[in-house]
Amino acid sequence: MSHEVLHRHRTVWRQKPVLRRLYTEWYREIVAWLVPGRTVELGGGTGNLKDSVPGVCCTDVAAQPWLNLVADAQYLPFRPESIANLVLFDTLHHIENVSLFFDEAQRTLRVGGRIIVMDPYLSWASLPVYRWLHPEPVDCSEDPLVLKAPQVGRRPFDANQAVATMLFDRNPSYFHSRYPGFSVEHTRRMACVAYPLSGGFDHPSLLPEWLLDPILRLDRTLERVGQFFAFRILVVIERRF
Repeated sequence: MSHEVLHRHRTVWRQKPVLRRLYTEWYREIVAWLVPGRTVELGGGTGNLKDSVPGVCCTDVAAQPWLNLVADAQYLPFRPESIANLVLFDTLHHIENVSLFFDEAQRTLRVGGRIIVMDPYLSWASLPVYRWLHPEPVDCSEDPLVLKAPQVGRRPFDANQAVATMLFDRNPSYFHSRYPGFSVEHTRRMACVAYPLSGGFDHPSLLPEWLLDPILRLDRTLERVGQFFAFRILVVIERRF
């Protein structure tokens, strides 16, 4: 199934210029937070980050010809303190045991290295969309850092879209108490209008390309009240010790 989804996403990427432009804007945001050194993308999927970050090691749990490596975020095949940046674009909420990933990030990142997360954000506007119009579930009752027994038959695209909101917006002190060596340097609630209108990878676009620039300007204005309208959250986490 994961192979089919990735190939379908590659096709959608080629056919939807609005989606490509939107993601390119987000990749610029990510690039601005990278520190010098080796960058690894986890859950690289369609491999599009390569266009914005030359030399990035693009990985996923499913082998594809455009990816560099097969890697599970819970068991990273990298030496201690060998990585400068770990990028997770729409990946964190797919990880079965999020705590195992952060344990591995703490091991493989050098001091001063960063985790850059872009994930769904549950706002007043986005929650009903994610809950009822998106194929992935939302479970706000789950503790994202509790270690669970591996689920038999779990698929790579199984998910809980609430993870980033719960960890970095609703209760950030909980994350800090579990991982004091990490410092959350930046959080940004974003993607208020353009993203839902784009239809993402699963729905037709309602946004003509000529209207994208003014809609992006509106997006930046609405970020001031992102807790009500945002569909995504950008999180920058730095390893302090």
